[in-house]
Amino acid sequence: MATAEVTGRLTDCPPGPERAAERVAELARSLAEVTEERRALPDELVDALREAGLLRAAVPEALGGAELPPGVILRCAEEVARGDASAGWCVSINATSSLLSAYLPERGAAEVFGDPRSVAAGVWAPRGAARPVDGGVIVSGRWPFCSAISHSDWLFAGSVLQSGGDGGNGAPVLKVLAIPTQELNILDTWHTSGLCGTGSHDATASELFVPEHRMLSVLDGPPPGAPALYRFPVFGFFALSIAVATLGNARGAIDELVQLAAGKRSLGSTRALAERGQVQGAVAAAEASLRAARAFLFQAVDEAWAAASGPEPVPDSARVALRLAATHATRTSAEVVASMYDLAGGSAIYRGSPLQRRFRDAHTATAHFQVNPATYELLGRLLLGRPARTEQL
Repeated sequence: MATAEVTGRLTDCPPGPERAAERVAELARSLAEVTEERRALPDELVDALREAGLLRAAVPEALGGAELPPGVILRCAEEVARGDASAGWCVSINATSSLLSAYLPERGAAEVFGDPRSVAAGVWAPRGAARPVDGGVIVSGRWPFCSAISHSDWLFAGSVLQSGGDGGNGAPVLKVLAIPTQELNILDTWHTSGLCGTGSHDATASELFVPEHRMLSVLDGPPPGAPALYRFPVFGFFALSIAVATLGNARGAIDELVQLAAGKRSLGSTRALAERGQVQGAVAAAEASLRAARAFLFQAVDEAWAAASGPEPVPDSARVALRLAATHATRTSAEVVASMYDLAGGSAIYRGSPLQRRFRDAHTATAHFQVNPATYELLGRLLLGRPARTEQL
């Protein structure tokens, strides 16, 4: 029964990043309790992820990176999340942040990603305030939800730049600044119900100088003539990276329930859970839901990738599909995990239960602004032909 088709494993994939992701997923699973307790990825796991190149999978070939297609990057993050959601989430955040290597000026990209082991995290929301000075800006701010910052060398920090010189009389401009994490103050704020191992602490800066070559705009997009990977919608990629971590987590929850059901018997019953019709029906329904959500997501990725590989900009219809698929996958995944948690009964309520952790991780992920229910309102407005801003699709 445990075929590649049923379990969703990447066993038909050739050797390469996806195979490496499978190996790392097993390590992540074995270290999941340590990861949760530390509230950060263990050094052993970080080293394996660095060695596999998964934390900087979108760095351009010109900088010595793999420049992997979106579908490959996302499937790798999904597979690692199958082992442990926190680990897969960090892969998603680091890999998405590595996309910005192509948005930086050449000098800045070399400084941030020139070291083949250098990785970056990112909070693009404009939580910093910057003022221009000779050669760059002075920035102060506090950025929450800095996932993966514990093992990252750089933070891409969103900031509002007051233009118009030192007098600050011009209109504000949104910029993202690449800041070494060692120059930031990392606050121990990540005490949460789920995704504990992502180490998504707050980071602060006070009157910090950032040179101009380490500034970029995600709204303006990559430079003209950029390869297809960087013409793929970056905000859509961000939402997808959250969604694939939840898909992997849901797949892991089904794995855990199937293993548990083979031996567990309810009080007063001689039949294992796996022999009960109610359990069989619920697992089948969850499997169908998860496969359908995953298929929609990767269909949307393939269509947007085909468009990004052509000469024209990716159309709004493809961008809408990406965001719709990401939100749907995240929320469907949480429903699947909840179903597996319920089927496990009293076994799942203990802190040592993997299903208990899967449940908490799934419902922490649904709070992310990129995939929350409000996303449906914007997408529905566009699907109904109503005017709406689409620059961050």
